[in-house]
Amino acid sequence: MNDSLKHLGKRRQLIELLRTKGISDETVLEAMLKIPRHLFLNSSFEDFAYEDKAFPIAAGQTISQPYTVAFQSQLLQVKPEEKILEIGTGSGYQTAVLCAMGAKVYSVERQVDLFKQTSLLLPKLHIRPKHLSFGDGYKGLPTFAPFDKIIVTAGAPVVPNALLSQLKIGGRLVIPVGVNDQIMTLYIRQTELRFEKHEFGNFRFVPLLENKS
Repeated sequence: MNDSLKHLGKRRQLIELLRTKGISDETVLEAMLKIPRHLFLNSSFEDFAYEDKAFPIAAGQTISQPYTVAFQSQLLQVKPEEKILEIGTGSGYQTAVLCAMGAKVYSVERQVDLFKQTSLLLPKLHIRPKHLSFGDGYKGLPTFAPFDKIIVTAGAPVVPNALLSQLKIGGRLVIPVGVNDQIMTLYIRQTELRFEKHEFGNFRFVPLLENKS
């Protein structure tokens, strides 16, 4: 669990790169400066951990490109103590960034191996989400709803109604929508029945799978 000055220097370089790509939310940038991304990757990737690239992790999944993590986090407009549902815990890196931003994170992972790995890793890094669970992300976490914000870290062919229903009025859902390439989409809940929708260009994610374990 070594996090050296060399790692910190590489993180600073990554943060400056993210600024040049349009990430301006200082809360996001400060959180990503704090979180040692190399500890969420296989050690063979350590030398490349602060490049702006996605890398493979267990169960055929990926750790998202840092720009993607920053972009989604910026769209969420996270405020301290907000209750955030994350669909797709994955490596736990996005979870850690949200926690570093002061959010109360409730996260769901459908790959049991990843769930077990991340459940062990996060406490070792003194990162404590409110709740980690193994389950179907399409269903959200109705027991803990409603949420101030929801983030989906896998590509969904359609927006799950369960997630829209678990969002507070005024809340924000950030989700990549599409089959092969996805369009990053923001939904803001205006009323019980009305949502404002914004689209932010193409991204590529692993698919969000339903009813799998």
